[in-house]
Amino acid sequence: MPKTKLRSKLIITIVKKEKAKKIVQATKKAGAKGGTTLLGNGFRADEKMRFMGIPVEREREVILTLVDDDIYPNVLDAIITTAKLNQQKQGIAFVLNTKNVTGICHMLGIDMEVESDKEASITMNEEKILYDLIITIVNKGDSEKVVDASKKAGAEGGTIINGRGTGIHEQAKLFNILIEPEKEVVLTLITRDRTEAVLNAINIGAGLNTPGKGIAFVLEVEKTVGINHLLNNMVSEKMNEN
Repeated sequence: MPKTKLRSKLIITIVKKEKAKKIVQATKKAGAKGGTTLLGNGFRADEKMRFMGIPVEREREVILTLVDDDIYPNVLDAIITTAKLNQQKQGIAFVLNTKNVTGICHMLGIDMEVESDKEASITMNEEKILYDLIITIVNKGDSEKVVDASKKAGAEGGTIINGRGTGIHEQAKLFNILIEPEKEVVLTLITRDRTEAVLNAINIGAGLNTPGKGIAFVLEVEKTVGINHLLNNMVSEKMNEN
């Protein structure tokens, strides 16, 4: 059987709590094999909700949907329709190109071949990319530093997800049982022109240059849905400058 090259996209959808189930069902009807739902907390630059002076965290559901290029448009349309992402404050979705995938060949019924760097570069350059996704992984309790720094540097918002780390230097034990330190993952979607400033602010604010404090990295985003107000603001700013 000749090898078929599989090009996949990862759709990351962030919506209000209890919407994920309907979205996953819709993606399955559109051809997706399934998805992964994570719980997180959202924040916005203009966040004003407080209770007794304490900021109120907005619960969010983060859905990871990996799909083949062939069905990607249908799956994305299903997400947009079900989550009503064309309406304000309903959530956002963004798309990342995947360079290589393993572990799902049996689901798709094909053999995989790794895409070369040259071909990947051509794919990424076919469409102008306006956004980056900054992923910051820090120790539990430090996500607030990341959020504050990113806001000051111009980020419009983000999502915090709880997780666990298994770094080679994490050797804390209790009754001779290895303890996996709790981690917080901050997803920050940012316009390309602000990426460097926000990344530097996070680096300084969260002290990432200190060993064991955390890590941050940037992924290029191919497409975004649900953040039209950001684009409108950019257009307005440019018009005012002129």
